[in-house]
Amino acid sequence: MFVGIAAIGVGVLAYSSLFERNNFGVRHESIDVLESGASSIKVLHLSDIHLAPWQNRKIEWIRGLSSLRPDFVVVTGDSLGHAESVPALTRALSLFTGVPGVFVHGSNDYFAPRMPNPFTYLFRPSEPDVDGERIDTEGLDALYSSLGWLDLNNASARVSVNGSSILFTGTDDPHLNLDRLDFVAESVVEVRGDLPETGAAIVGVTHAPYRRVLDALTDLGADVIFAGHTHGGQVCVPGIGALTTNSDLPRALARGMNVWSHLGRNAFLNVSAGIGTSIYAPVRFACPPEAILVTLRAKEIGYA
Repeated sequence: MFVGIAAIGVGVLAYSSLFERNNFGVRHESIDVLESGASSIKVLHLSDIHLAPWQNRKIEWIRGLSSLRPDFVVVTGDSLGHAESVPALTRALSLFTGVPGVFVHGSNDYFAPRMPNPFTYLFRPSEPDVDGERIDTEGLDALYSSLGWLDLNNASARVSVNGSSILFTGTDDPHLNLDRLDFVAESVVEVRGDLPETGAAIVGVTHAPYRRVLDALTDLGADVIFAGHTHGGQVCVPGIGALTTNSDLPRALARGMNVWSHLGRNAFLNVSAGIGTSIYAPVRFACPPEAILVTLRAKEIGYA
């Protein structure tokens, strides 16, 4: 019996590390958040790429996402997975030059990964790594800037896409406690200016979907919030789902399009299962990697 159990364990490990973590796919979602009569907008949501220089299969797959012809790109952090990843990420994203976008950072965009304790990860959020090896954040920001993407780390910006004016607002990494929700609120007021609160869609962007951040973005009027960090649980149990979200987000919301509610307001919440994993935990089970193409559509005209 022991031999049989060991064989099953080896098989699961091989499947998780060799097949499923490289079984990249695209999830398609559609939500009605734009003004009536507006043209649809295809948003490509990329998260948790955790790219290492040798991951050529992942690089080529990301390049292939350009065939989806997105109108906009949203990156929700943890793009880097190694201290020397920026050149590889440059190749992966180069075909998106000229496609407008926004980004925020995750902890792995500040610190290089190091060996975790996988057992503690299952029972509580990982401790913020503020003493690790610094990674090339400046090079990452320069890459994003060269693509024309806007920095939303505790900031807001108004962008015109397909004729619609959208207010994007985002936070720096909540897992490292770098989110400054007071700055975010001030930036929304500044960017909105004298324009009425109704009308333009508001899109929230954050790396780690902690409740405090989701509540704050919802209170600010976000119609949809994009987040990552959870890896969808990374190792899930069929019929049960994610064992952890590495945050205080409920496990049932570890991945997918859901609705977040706070103080009478509602926002769509799209949590990405991510494209990669840490190089020190290269497994996925019942939780394949993904990019998401979210089509923002016009709201139906209501009649009183």
